[in-house]
Amino acid sequence: MYLDIDKLGVRNSYKLLTNLVVPRPIALVTSADAHGHLNAAPFSFFNLIGADPPLVVLGVGNDASGLPKHTARNIAETRQFVVNLVTEELSAAMNICAIDFPDRFSELAAAGLHTAASVRISVPRIAEARVSLECELVQSQRIGQNNVIIGQVLALHTADGVVDERHNVHDFAPIGRMGAPSWYCRSTDHFEIHRMTFAQWQAQQQANTNP
Repeated sequence: MYLDIDKLGVRNSYKLLTNLVVPRPIALVTSADAHGHLNAAPFSFFNLIGADPPLVVLGVGNDASGLPKHTARNIAETRQFVVNLVTEELSAAMNICAIDFPDRFSELAAAGLHTAASVRISVPRIAEARVSLECELVQSQRIGQNNVIIGQVLALHTADGVVDERHNVHDFAPIGRMGAPSWYCRSTDHFEIHRMTFAQWQAQQQANTNP
């Protein structure tokens, strides 16, 4: 089946793409405006996109008025934000933070969440999050109704036991966003595939050709 995005329209293309490009990690982003008013909102148009320097990307839409949502406006003002990764115990609070509360309404208070101080930036992280990434804005671009935000990770915070002395990660299972509007998945079912070098691949091909 061939589907032309231009002919599908925004509503249908959003429905299809968000059901096909899955699972997506969820960033529960804390940001603040120039006066220090804090905002918390979840985004599944989010991922890690680089390692040197470490970069994350957020896709933030516009609100009903056509202006960028609070998160995008706040990041433009202060150039700082925190990505708090969402695990299952945060899922209910994350869903509350997605409500279209009015300007300067405290999503964190409504969700029963608390803040903890960041180190490299002034915007606080969410105390209940098992992993939080302190980020600084690198670049922001408005493309149609999308605000594409690229941030550099300056520091990270993890709950005790998540990272060991060798920097291996344990006991961390964030949830993922599946199809719109309300499907999610767990990341507790893992399997491993080892990457091969070219030499290993050649040896495997030779073994398969000459059993």
